[in-house]
Amino acid sequence: MESESNIGKKFDLEDRTFDFANNCKGFLKQIEKNIHNVEYYKQLIRSSGSVAANFIEANESFSRNDFSHRVKICRKEAKESRLWLRLIDINEQLAASRDVLIQEATELMRIFGAILEKTKNTN
Repeated sequence: MESESNIGKKFDLEDRTFDFANNCKGFLKQIEKNIHNVEYYKQLIRSSGSVAANFIEANESFSRNDFSHRVKICRKEAKESRLWLRLIDINEQLAASRDVLIQEATELMRIFGAILEKTKNTN
């Protein structure tokens, strides 16, 4: 059985990944819809949402291997989200918002990497 502090942390990360996907969506509503951005827009929506969805799946996994696999997908999708954020054409007014999202994607990648290391070390 999980301790109360672990339960809170698990759900905090679920909320954080949800917020990341939602914040990406809000950011995208503000960008210019040119030919390049339309494709990046679609990719960012998919990858940022996938971070959140796969973390929920990880928390509902049936085995340690399934958990690790889902967390690896989370890390990969966060890294992909960072790429799409960097590729989107924006004006100077949106640079700070994009930088915050890139920083969050980077932090999520590191968190998922640390979870994978901890999981690997407990095997």
